[in-house]
Formats: sequence, structure tokens, C-alpha cells
Amino acid sequence: MGETFAYKEYLAGLLAGVATVITGHPFDTVKVMLQKHNTEAHGIKYKNGLHCTARILQTEGVKGLYRGATSSFVGVAFESSLLFGIYSQTKQSLQGGGQSDVPRPQVIIPSAAYGGAIISFVLCPSELVKCRMQIQGTDSLVPKFSRYRSPLDCALQTVKNEGVTGIFRGGFTTLLRESIGNAVFFSVYEYVRYYMHLQLKPTLSDHSNLTDMGIGIVTGGLSGVAFWSAVLPLDVAKTIIQTAPDKSSTSNPFAVLNSVRCPVPLFLLIPIALPGSNTRAMFSKL
Repeated sequence: MGETFAYKEYLAGLLAGVATVITGHPFDTVKVMLQKHNTEAHGIKYKNGLHCTARILQTEGVKGLYRGATSSFVGVAFESSLLFGIYSQTKQSLQGGGQSDVPRPQVIIPSAAYGGAIISFVLCPSELVKCRMQIQGTDSLVPKFSRYRSPLDCALQTVKNEGVTGIFRGGFTTLLRESIGNAVFFSVYEYVRYYMHLQLKPTLSDHSNLTDMGIGIVTGGLSGVAFWSAVLPLDVAKTIIQTAPDKSSTSNPFAVLNSVRCPVPLFLLIPIALPGSNTRAMFSKL
């Protein structure tokens, strides 16, 4: 029974990861472009997400919104599968094998933080490649002769020029983002889901699959807002660290944030960062 449950969680995470990239990658591209261009001293400054999207569509078409998607499909699908599996199994272990419908923060928070920390080692290289590919658009300050031809070329060139540790640049920031963010995400998800079922129970004797999906969409949306509200500054720092042309530049996220002067307030990036986070929860209870 436990093995079947674990298998379902890993499968759910895999499907959620694929769905996240399909629906959310264009938004992620816009987010990364805003984070990169609007914090640099030189180059074009985007007024907002809509302006950035229009620029990409005008100069590169729809394919420009999917730059770096290949590494995302591999990284996010694998990461999401691991996250759900590790979270569920760790939660079971901390519960001592007993099942409880009542959310327990002493179980949820360490399970989610541990899962987030583990998957950061998978996510960091794929996100580094993704971000470096995403900033190679028409408005990029990266010279055309030094641009990467593909995600694989990006990974190989990074290792060649910066060593194996170069592919893990921004790893500490990624670990902080994922451990803190997922602790917030799953806490909100578990509590909102529990109380929604509690409120619906008197009126619905039998919860249909449609109702469960509706609850998943609501809880996923709220959890996604909570996730990005908590860690968006760290995500900005991660983008800047991973796309810095100078490999000797600081990897300290707090030093990076202290030096950032962004004309677009960070909280305005939350609606852009959000799509895709919702998908996680929809698939988490297959």
C-alpha cells in the first residue's frame, strides 16, 4: 500500500512538472527577462510584464517565450517528481506510520523544507542553463558570437569555462528559495485543503473528482501566491547570480539584493511568476 502511494506521488509530481513547463514557461521567460534587464545598469528597461512580452513577440515570435524550455522539461519534471515523492515519504516517516487528516506544522514544514533542499541540487543546474538561454533575446547585451547554440551547448561551455562547480552557481540561493518556498507552499496547501474539505463535508456527502480538482486549483493558486510572496527576492538574486558574465562576481544573495535597483517593484513580478505553481497541487492527489 505504501509503495503504491509513493509511486502515485512520484508520478503526480512528474505530470505536474511537465504541465508546469507547458503552461508556465512563457511567464517564466518574462520574469527572468525583467529580473535581468531591469536590474542592470545598461540596456533596455521594460515598463512591465506586458511590455516585455510584447517586445519578445514582436522581435522573436512565440518561440522566444519558450527559450530554454528544453532544460526546463528535464529539470522541472524530475524535480517535481522528486519533490512530491520525498515530501510524502518524509511526512509519513515523521508521522510514525500513522495517518492523520489534520495538518501538523511540525510534520509539514520539515518535510517540505527537506524535499526543497534535496531538489535544489537537481534544479540549480537546469535553472542556470534555462536562465542563460532565456536572456539571449534580441534585447540581450550578450554578444551574438558568444551566445549558446542550445541548452546542451550552454551546459558544456559552462563546465568548460567555469569548471563543474560553475554549473552549480547560485546553488545556495536555490537551496534557500526551495526549502523556504516549499515549506510555505505545502503549509498553505495542506491547511487550505483541509479547511475547504471541512467546510464542504456537511453539504457534500460524496466528493466528486470535479470537486477535488476545484479544491486543488484553489489551494494550488493560493499556495503559489504564498510561495512567490515568500521567496521572490531570492529568485531575483538567483537570476542575477546565475547570469552574471563575470564568474568571480559575488554569489551572496543578500549582497546581490542590497545592490539591486529595480524600477519594477518585486511584488509586481508575483503574477508573472505564479502560473505553473497552481499545477503542482492539481496533480498531487492522483
